Amino acid sequence: MIKNSFIPVISQKKEEENPGSVEFQVFNFTNKIQRLTSHLELHRKDYSSQRGLRKILAKRKRLLSYLSKKNIIRYNKLINKLVLNFNKPFF
Repeated sequence: MIKNSFIPVISQKKEEENPGSVEFQVFNFTNKIQRLTSHLELHRKDYSSQRGLRKILAKRKRLLSYLSKKNIIRYNKLINKLVLNFNKPFF
């Protein structure tokens, strides 16, 4: 499994300097989610990985809701950079 194949490029120095920032954490969680989903496409019955994926999704969701409450401008920038579309229908 290739670890760095899904990493989108974020060009802000502020995020690179502060690994504790919400944006950096969401960025890392997004990369982990992409890696786990590609893993689960091959190994559908890996229930441990499914549980880990659900935990990471919940952490990312909590961080994004925190950021949307604290600073909506940073939230919108992050969503646009990571191309996350939460209002997309699932059908």
